[in-house]
Amino acid sequence: MYRFAVFLSYIVNFYEILIVVWCALTWIPMRSGGMLEDVKAALGRIVEPYLSLFRRIIPPVGSMDFSPVVAMLALELILRVVVGILV
Repeated sequence: MYRFAVFLSYIVNFYEILIVVWCALTWIPMRSGGMLEDVKAALGRIVEPYLSLFRRIIPPVGSMDFSPVVAMLALELILRVVVGILV
């Protein structure tokens, strides 16, 4: 079970990195049809479904969206509970 817990931890950490990279890309102005825009769109398809769960609960404050922070905290909390049960 320890190996599975470590593998699950790697998957969650990788997904959190994807969320952070996607958030950083949303702050960069993009040219239409550019490679960076394609990367942002691909990451959006991976990250947006999970973040939309939290956007329903936590609306943006002004122009700041705190749902990625809450989503990553929830992901970490779930990981710690699951790893605690497995190990």
